[in-house]
Amino acid sequence: MMELTDEQRERYKRHLLIEDIGEEGQKKLAQGSVLVIGTGGLGSPAALYLTAAGVGRLGIADADVVDLSNLQRQVLHGTPDLGRPKVESARETLHAINPEVQIEKFGEYVTKDNIMELVGRYDFVLDCTDNFPAKFLINDACVQADKPFVHAGIYEFSGQLMTVMPHESPCYRCVFGSEPPKDAFPNGGVPGVVGAVAGVIGSLEALEAIKFLTGAGQLLTGRLLTFDGRTMKFRNVALPPRRRDCAACGDQKERDI
Repeated sequence: MMELTDEQRERYKRHLLIEDIGEEGQKKLAQGSVLVIGTGGLGSPAALYLTAAGVGRLGIADADVVDLSNLQRQVLHGTPDLGRPKVESARETLHAINPEVQIEKFGEYVTKDNIMELVGRYDFVLDCTDNFPAKFLINDACVQADKPFVHAGIYEFSGQLMTVMPHESPCYRCVFGSEPPKDAFPNGGVPGVVGAVAGVIGSLEALEAIKFLTGAGQLLTGRLLTFDGRTMKFRNVALPPRRRDCAACGDQKERDI
């Protein structure tokens, strides 16, 4: 296994002081890879902290360009980035934080045609999207590829997240079933969001990835963590076991992508 340089020991000094990360854990981070799907409200803090933590290879996938309405919560991007592809803006910001990290950018929509190739390149996947079709697609692809991933969602002052170990813990489809109808939500499905809530939940997604790569702590599998920013309360909800009849991870043939 690689040896840390003096500069790396100084950069990651606060990690090295943690007993269940330490130098060996930092080496595991450097040899690990994470895919962040979406560089918006959730993906921005997640990618920032994964880069600062020294993950060796970070993929960022997003087809959008920076819009003025993004800047209230999407901290990877700034006013001078308006109109730029988000992956370009994100890569520039992340490289400035930690040039050691290899940033791989995918400026395209994640679809059934490319998602298997994308998730297959990485050790762990972060769902940082803001729509249900993408979330179900990510779930089904990660289950089929046997790739662990963390789901997260935010709405106004609240957020939630859970980590899925395919075929071991309940997946997103086990818990939430199928996609809701398109007219189930107001404002055309575009939610109001407090920017700081995106920071809280996105940072927790990054933490799950760090724990997975280093082996530290206990992953959020079989549990749904919810956060209410109005009351500042977290709840840890135990989930039912993996559904044997689940269309994605059940005992029958897995759902085709």
